[in-house]
Amino acid sequence: MPISHTVYPYELPVSKYDNGIKVLGEKFQIYFVENEGMAWGWQFGGDWGKTALTLFRMMAVLFGIFYIQSIIQKKYHKGFIICVALIFAGALGNLIDSMFYGLIFEKSSVDYVARMFPKHGYAGFLHGRVVDMLYFPIVKTHYPSWFPVWHGQDFEFFSPVFNIADASISVGVIAILLFQRRFFKKNPDEKHTTIETSTNVNDTLQVS
Repeated sequence: MPISHTVYPYELPVSKYDNGIKVLGEKFQIYFVENEGMAWGWQFGGDWGKTALTLFRMMAVLFGIFYIQSIIQKKYHKGFIICVALIFAGALGNLIDSMFYGLIFEKSSVDYVARMFPKHGYAGFLHGRVVDMLYFPIVKTHYPSWFPVWHGQDFEFFSPVFNIADASISVGVIAILLFQRRFFKKNPDEKHTTIETSTNVNDTLQVS
């Protein structure tokens, strides 16, 4: 469901049959996609699954608050702290959508513009949909005929529509994986010094 018209205050134009807003031609487009589940729209357990997912996000955010405070106090590498902060910010952004988005917007449809702050939202607390909007179909081709399983099928990179919160989490995780040696660099082993002396040692000396 792309944003394909002028965005008026407190309104979200919806039309899944348009081509979205082309920012950089076909390589970067803006859409309006309401994601009810996790990444790539994965869902589980219906309403109970949605509640469980939102509560999990809430616990992760609460844990993140204490963890960031802890690593700052322990003076971890600044790069690692920034990466953790990016992951935390992304999780918080998606949590806010899940908690409140269903309360402050009407239900959107193909031909209806959802309005902000209606008398009744489209979902209750903890059941809001996460909004995705960034689409980067950088490569569009197809698998060669000799390729196993997917031979001849279309291939697109990068096909998922995501949001800034998702990008923040991904950047944080990837940076930690790439620079973990720098972030968790061990201190060199302490060298023990020895003092040499010319005094002779008498092994036969007895102490009474």
